[in-house]
Amino acid sequence: MVYDIEEHRVEIENRIKNMMWTVSGDYSLKVKPDVEAFAKNKYIALYDAIKQGAFARYFDADALGTYLLKKRYYGAEEVPLMSIAQLCADAASYPAISAERPGVRQVRKKAFEAMLEHEFHRMNQSFAGRVKISYIRDFLNGRRRDEKRVQDVKDALYELEHVSDTMEIIRKIDWIYNHFIDKGFERKHGDLAHVLSVELEEIVQDGWQDFLDEDTYEAVMEQFLENVNRQVTSLEELQEEQEKKAGNGRKIVVLDEKAIARMHSYMELNFGRSYLNEAQQERLNRRLCTGAHTDCSLYYTDGILENPVLVNAQYVNAKKQADRNRLLLHNSASVVRHNIDVMTASLKRALTLRAEKDIIPSEFGRVVPGRLWRIGRTEGGRLFDREIRQNNSEYVVDVLIDASGSQRDRQSQVALQAYIISRALSNVNIPHRVMGFCTFWDYTVMQRYREYDAPAKEDERIFSYTTSANNRDGLAIRAAADSLMQREEENKILIILSDGRPNDVIVNRPNSRNPRIYCGDYAVQDTALEVRRLRNAGIYVLGVFAGKEKDLAAEKKIFGKDFAYIRDIRNFSAVVSRYLQKLLDE
Repeated sequence: MVYDIEEHRVEIENRIKNMMWTVSGDYSLKVKPDVEAFAKNKYIALYDAIKQGAFARYFDADALGTYLLKKRYYGAEEVPLMSIAQLCADAASYPAISAERPGVRQVRKKAFEAMLEHEFHRMNQSFAGRVKISYIRDFLNGRRRDEKRVQDVKDALYELEHVSDTMEIIRKIDWIYNHFIDKGFERKHGDLAHVLSVELEEIVQDGWQDFLDEDTYEAVMEQFLENVNRQVTSLEELQEEQEKKAGNGRKIVVLDEKAIARMHSYMELNFGRSYLNEAQQERLNRRLCTGAHTDCSLYYTDGILENPVLVNAQYVNAKKQADRNRLLLHNSASVVRHNIDVMTASLKRALTLRAEKDIIPSEFGRVVPGRLWRIGRTEGGRLFDREIRQNNSEYVVDVLIDASGSQRDRQSQVALQAYIISRALSNVNIPHRVMGFCTFWDYTVMQRYREYDAPAKEDERIFSYTTSANNRDGLAIRAAADSLMQREEENKILIILSDGRPNDVIVNRPNSRNPRIYCGDYAVQDTALEVRRLRNAGIYVLGVFAGKEKDLAAEKKIFGKDFAYIRDIRNFSAVVSRYLQKLLDE
């Protein structure tokens, strides 16, 4: 049966709600029916409702949701993590609810059949998806052995059929993820106990609780958990793009006017005072925050360590990260020194040598006495030397660093990369500026580490680099280029260190004109458009990519052929120098 969604919306919502309430036995359970999913396939939607109700009845959904939030906070990939969680939640809750309500088996059968029919191709593209296919087929056709990796996960799932403790489910999810999805997770981020030890306050966009009042903070956390719990009990196959979409509950924030009025104070408290006055910032916002960035704002600062309002938790965390960055510099001193030397030599060849003088014989210029004998003896004798420059243009460089939360796991490495570039530029006396950017709510923060004509010692300030929040790459690039275009130097270069994942929050203001959610293809296309606009204006743009291989396609869309893929800090300078030299030789 095909439903007209709007005509039957209330009827469908009530049906789903009643199913969940009946199964859970809890009529206070908050339910947000997925009417659109019901319209696609009613059995999948109904089984999702049964699972959500059953899990809420037999287990602690908030405990599981909290674990998943914490796991994602430490960098776990959302799609495979949530897929595993879905299977574990299903394996744990189905036996109990089907024993109590035999009719559930038929609904599950119809839902599983629909999944194989409509989602097979998508599921078959990932390991977690192939496990789901095998798990579904086991139910429909009887259990059969599969390839070892898939079978090992299925065996773990079936061990959950008689558990009653939510913590056992959490341990199983964590074990599967660490053994089959990311084998290096524990080594890089710590074990389950360490993941669970992180405070929820840290997860809500790096300290939102300092800004939000208690009621608002609790509401935000509740929204987070609701959305995670809904994903866990859904049959729908998650897509990679979902990682960046608003549906995960992390990317849309609804604020009232009172909260909005306090946002600027919050920015000062957590990012440091701005080095621009209010009128200067307002003029820049009117000029630059247009198009896809309407209703956004720019905030220019030297950072919380340079210009703090007070020593708060954000200041302490930033200081700790700066110390970690400098520690990596100390521990990698020889590698860093080698990289600086390599890049310095390359820059001298690619940039400074272009400005060297060349002397050519000419019919005018400075007379050469040794050629005076030619007078009256030869025709067209060139008695003079004329000084020319192969390229008398000057150069200026902007280095722009993605300082969003997606860089959290490689903060110190990114700081080292920016430092190497900056130090090499200082060595050849090329004026350059280094800035980091992130986006918190509707503010894109432009943090200045060094100014164009600052002394070389200012390069050290790059080690105050720390990450947080989101990233609106297109606006940050536009803002950086705005200053670059105002420089007098003829040759302007913009180097962008990023992970190829532009992604931002939307703040829903009263009467706002907010654009589309800035994520996925939309954000990539906007960033690519900004890069093309700068190149058309005569600015050289080079992307330096050190993210995950799966994000390479987005990086290529943004920068075209002019980006350097960094796999190892040891060959950082060689790779970047090669691309930079190619860029300048065009």
